[in-house]
Amino acid sequence: MNKYVASVRVKGASIKTAVFADSQLHARLILQYVYGMNSLNSAPIQVNEATNTIKPLTPQQARIDGLRKQKDNISKQLKAERDRQTVAKAQQAIANTKIS
Repeated sequence: MNKYVASVRVKGASIKTAVFADSQLHARLILQYVYGMNSLNSAPIQVNEATNTIKPLTPQQARIDGLRKQKDNISKQLKAERDRQTVAKAQQAIANTKIS
């Protein structure tokens, strides 16, 4: 869980509030559920334990970050498949030598 801070409108007054959520979208949904759909004045911003704010990514940065994560996941899947095939080939070789 991450801590997110956002500005919300309550009875015409703007207040800052914190919410714990898994992602920025999740934090936004929680705040909208609690305070109402049109109550957010600013997007939730992640805050780490040292109270330094982590600004949300721009759409371009988020796209690049997402593509980078996809690339890493596919590389891991490729390595795992190669390892599985190597193990299967070795097991087949062992099975063939026991029969002979």
